[in-house]
Amino acid sequence: MITVKVVWQSSRKPAEGKKVSIGFDGLTRGVASDEFTDRNGETHFDVKPGTGRIFVSGSTKFEGRIEGKVEVCI
Repeated sequence: MITVKVVWQSSRKPAEGKKVSIGFDGLTRGVASDEFTDRNGETHFDVKPGTGRIFVSGSTKFEGRIEGKVEVCI
């Protein structure tokens, strides 16, 4: 399972209701379904770790190895 936490860059407070998706490298992995952040700014994906990108509201916010808990700023 991968957890993505989205926080506001200016205040580091959780960003609620943001659409998050993960795009994995490789032809067979593809994109994990869109999820929305909860009041803690977190969303969970039941996928295996891998290399790729995290998108928040359609914009790339992280590139690299995705595993465990990843925090991104918007």
